[in-house]
Amino acid sequence: QEQLVESGGGLVQAGGSLTLSCAASERPTSNYNMGWFRQAPGKEREFVAAAWRSGLTSYGGSVKGRFTIPRDDAKNMVYLEIRRAKPEDTGVYYCAADPNDGTSSREGAWAYWGQGTQVTVSS
Repeated sequence: QEQLVESGGGLVQAGGSLTLSCAASERPTSNYNMGWFRQAPGKEREFVAAAWRSGLTSYGGSVKGRFTIPRDDAKNMVYLEIRRAKPEDTGVYYCAADPNDGTSSREGAWAYWGQGTQVTVSS
């Protein structure tokens, strides 16, 4: 079992920036693909970004070019850097970890989840 703890959420103005952090406590993050998902009010949880163990990254279409997902395996951390924030980025952001070899953005493929951190973008 892995425990993931997110931090860094809050209120940001449209066009602003925010960085979310996720810490893994049980095993080194080098053992995992690391990802971020989000859930807007009244909507299903959606894929945001992933930092695969291969070193490659993937992004959901609505955030590509604005978000980045650096990982620091030496610190067992993954981050989500949000830039040029939009009101539609508002939601609860969840960190996820996948110990398997796949590269799926499907929610069911990810084994471990954090509790989430709220991000609100004001217009």
